[in-house]
Amino acid sequence: MFTFKLNDGNELPAIGSGTNTFGKENSSYMGEINFDTTPIETAIEVGYRRFDTAISYRNEAVLALGIKNSNIARNELFITSKLPNTEEFASNREAVVKGIELSLKNLDTDYIDLYLIHHPSDDNATNLMIWEVFEEYHHNGVLKSIGVSNFNQKQLQYLMDHSKTVPAVNQIESNPNSLNDELIDFCQQHGIVPEAWGPFHGVTEQQQETLATIGKAHGKTWAQVFLRYQLDRGVAVIPKSHNQRRQASNLDVFDFTLSDEEKNTIKGLA
Repeated sequence: MFTFKLNDGNELPAIGSGTNTFGKENSSYMGEINFDTTPIETAIEVGYRRFDTAISYRNEAVLALGIKNSNIARNELFITSKLPNTEEFASNREAVVKGIELSLKNLDTDYIDLYLIHHPSDDNATNLMIWEVFEEYHHNGVLKSIGVSNFNQKQLQYLMDHSKTVPAVNQIESNPNSLNDELIDFCQQHGIVPEAWGPFHGVTEQQQETLATIGKAHGKTWAQVFLRYQLDRGVAVIPKSHNQRRQASNLDVFDFTLSDEEKNTIKGLA
């Protein structure tokens, strides 16, 4: 698996699996937790070693069970989770500690590979307070890497100006409708790896057709073409599927190269 080197020296597998509907009734984000670990186990079978979850998804324990069932060693996996910026988990230092400890318990692990602030507060002081607790856990080796999600340039700059640790990752929206080039450029200029959540979110039929036309020349699907485009420009991706065939397909993107012309066509989709 190709990796991105983070600014703390750790390696981030370039492709991971999203999980926000895993282990839930009707595979629905708001569905009741049913502890169905099938999509986690099939993802591991086809080669995924990175999984992205969050306290807000309510399924950290589902991921832990799926990993246990797979018999994969913990050190072979890269797990990301996220702390919600809510009153319960972000009102003060004790609340942040409570959230981190809850994730560790739910995930049945003594460390987390990457831990993110799920959403920024409008108050930069609150973001900094959370970040300082993250830094303590990072310094102690419990949170191997720390980062943020959905932060804009000003929010990132404030953290960098007022703390000792540059975020390793900023998980953001980036899909054919919103490539988010300016924010991605800013992240990369400051040594922050951008990561695209929901990389196929909102893609239209017309966009699929354009990507499929490119894919035909390489024997690839439209989704594989877009994932390759993101990886080529230094963006990590976390596609999600409950289907084992599509899970495998989303990993099968390292045996072809996009031309500059094809990349420009994709850039023009938004």
